[in-house]
Amino acid sequence: MEYVSTRGGTRAVDFEGALFSGYAPDGGLFMPQRIPSLGRDTLQSWSSLSYPELVKELCSLFIPAKQVPRNALDELIDRAFSRFRHKNVVHLSRLKDGLNVLELWHGVTYAFKDLSLSCTGQFLQYFLEKKKKHVNILVGTSGDTGSSAIESVRGQKNVDIFVLLPKGLCTQIQELQMTTVIEDNVHVFAAHGNSDEIDEPIKELFADVDFAGKYNLMSLNSVNWSRIMVQIAHYFYAYFQCTPSLDMNPLPMVEIVVPTGGGGNITAGCIAQKMGLPIRLVTVVNSNDIIHRTVQNGDFSLAESVKATLASAMDIQEPYNVERILWLLSGSDSRLIKTLMEQFNISKRLKLPEDLHRKLSETLGSCSASDQDIVGAMWRCWEENQYLLCPHSAVAAHYHYSQPHSIPRCCLAPASAAKFQDALLRAGLVPQIPPEITALTAMETRSTPLERGQDWAQVLRGQIEAVTQQWGAQGGQCAPQSRGGSLSR
Repeated sequence: MEYVSTRGGTRAVDFEGALFSGYAPDGGLFMPQRIPSLGRDTLQSWSSLSYPELVKELCSLFIPAKQVPRNALDELIDRAFSRFRHKNVVHLSRLKDGLNVLELWHGVTYAFKDLSLSCTGQFLQYFLEKKKKHVNILVGTSGDTGSSAIESVRGQKNVDIFVLLPKGLCTQIQELQMTTVIEDNVHVFAAHGNSDEIDEPIKELFADVDFAGKYNLMSLNSVNWSRIMVQIAHYFYAYFQCTPSLDMNPLPMVEIVVPTGGGGNITAGCIAQKMGLPIRLVTVVNSNDIIHRTVQNGDFSLAESVKATLASAMDIQEPYNVERILWLLSGSDSRLIKTLMEQFNISKRLKLPEDLHRKLSETLGSCSASDQDIVGAMWRCWEENQYLLCPHSAVAAHYHYSQPHSIPRCCLAPASAAKFQDALLRAGLVPQIPPEITALTAMETRSTPLERGQDWAQVLRGQIEAVTQQWGAQGGQCAPQSRGGSLSR
């Protein structure tokens, strides 16, 4: 199994190469050169597997045993899920009116990103320990990615992580989940700016090829293939939980509704579909609706500005993983994808070719939800079920309540409602706060302020240089990296 760039301008890499990369050197994203195809017998044999067992089976298809032997892979995944609160790691809640909610948020930070990042952190440590190497992870976050990334590598001796958060623009809980982690390898910066502004110094550091290579910068956002790979399991588990029978011919369809921001999760769904899983996919967004417009009209163009919504983790203008989906649907036509994405990068506007748009609209349904829609779905779900939805999950529930369905449907729930107290209060609901989250307010915090007028990129450079020199002085050496980098939110 090798991985190639969606733009075709760089050599293929193995799983380790893809893991330690952000963007490919040509600006594209790494994807498997070949998507495995699964037959009916395999699906039937997998139908009784637990979620962790599905992750193991799927990862073994994309990670050759010569790189990570199967017994070692199984141990890494078991270790990754050892801190999850639910005995099944994920849980399906079956609610009234056919609303099935797959809770993906039973990890340490109460967000779905814990699932893929906990595994990715274990994969990183496996290779770093074998080679006695060190990397610096650079993350910009508007909410959940920062805390999940921190938890995936906290305390690891071969990794330092630098997280920039927009001070006051995350929820209090999201911010505390980052600033209360007091570890030598965790470095949190509270920037007095918005998400777009914190992106700028990160872009600058990754664009400095010499610096990024010398100090081994890497990303843990969904640009990283490892995260996409783990998330494929969501769809197999949802399908097996919701399908009425595997004895029918053809196998019955299940519709899976996916709250979408950067597009990593819906990309994993498209891969699962390509592998032979009989699912219908619906991507749902908030008022930042570029993916909805792309599916409906072939219009992959930026709006004038990002709109602040209750579903804040989905307040994204450029869903970079759409490039992976277009590459899949184009038949791996890297020349076409390179042309399209270069056009988009210049003008921030793109009209999809008619054939590619047709394939996209056949693959995905789509829907956008306003804040009023979100509040309405949260309220209705509580009234009918006494079940609290986070605002992102409520985007999926809004689709369910507004669109009749003739086949089983599963809505993915990316975060716990406990993290979004303001949204609950706006919906007239009473937050239910777990003791682990309540305890955050009494804990020691640590972060470095980044004030307006400071050269934020220079501050980061100094910190990264100091940390790397300290690690080298202790007898370590730095891991050779690809020259690609990326942002994460």
